[in-house]
This record gives sequence, C-alpha cells and structure tokens, in this order.
Amino acid sequence: MMLDWRNAPSVRANMYTRHEISLVEHLAWWEKVSARDDQLYLMYEYAGIPSGIVAFNGIDRSNQGSGWAFYSAPEAARGAGGRMEFLALDYAFGELALHKLSCEVLAFNSAVIKLHKKFGFQVEGIFRDHHKINDAFEDIYRLAILKREWTENRSTLVQKITRRREP
Repeated sequence: MMLDWRNAPSVRANMYTRHEISLVEHLAWWEKVSARDDQLYLMYEYAGIPSGIVAFNGIDRSNQGSGWAFYSAPEAARGAGGRMEFLALDYAFGELALHKLSCEVLAFNSAVIKLHKKFGFQVEGIFRDHHKINDAFEDIYRLAILKREWTENRSTLVQKITRRREP
C-alpha cells in the first residue's frame, strides 16, 4: 500500500525521488530504514481507512530534533494533510519529546509550504537551486517549528480542524 501511494504521480511529483520505485527497491529501502533507530514511519488512518504516511527522519535524541515528511494516499479524504500534520506535531512534541521539528519542501509546492506556515512553521532558509529535477534546478524551503510555538498555537488549530466537515 505504501509503495502504491508513493508511486502515485501526484505524490512522486513533490518528492526528491521521482522515478517509479520497484518492489525490490522499496523492500531494500524498508529493510534498511526499519532497522535504524533514528527513523520512524507511521501509517495515518482516518475513520479506520489507511490514508497516508508520516515519517520522522534523522531523529536526534540528544539535541531533541528531527526532520519529518508526510504524504496522503491519492484517495484520502479532503483535509487529510492538515489532520496528519496536527497528529504528527502532537506526536513529535509529545511521544518523541522533541524540541524542534524541521522539514524541506520543493519551492513549487506552495500548498504544503502554506500548510506548514498555518501550523506555525517558520521559514529558516531557502536553498537556492538546490535540487535538480530533469534539466532545471529547484529551490528548497527549509521550515521548522519549536515545541513552545506548537504549544502556543495548538488549541487554536484544534478548533479549526474540528470545525471542518467532510464532503
């Protein structure tokens, strides 16, 4: 299921790795990352239906920081990204006891940059012409949020998320 979602054109278009991933490549990757204690992949479910993946990468327990990423299943219910982000932030600053959570987003993915900002992430920098896609270089936005920023904004975001209605 994870591989099918990851290979969906709408998901691949926003990733560093853009080719269609074979089962052999996926299984080799999964064997490697599942053995590491600085990587954590979680399945997001909504109403009992698997709907996305949340990943924490480079978990640094001594400095209480981590990178993260997520993607929704192509058929996920509307609002899945926001719900996943909320739950990921709660998990990061609760279960993982992080101080700082960071991410990188390709510059053309303005919807995800906007979503992260809505949740309190701040742009820490832009890596200019940092990633080559086909024959063009793309900027990468580096965003991060601190635990205190999440704590200050969480209750407001709970209200916004719970007011939304599914289609």
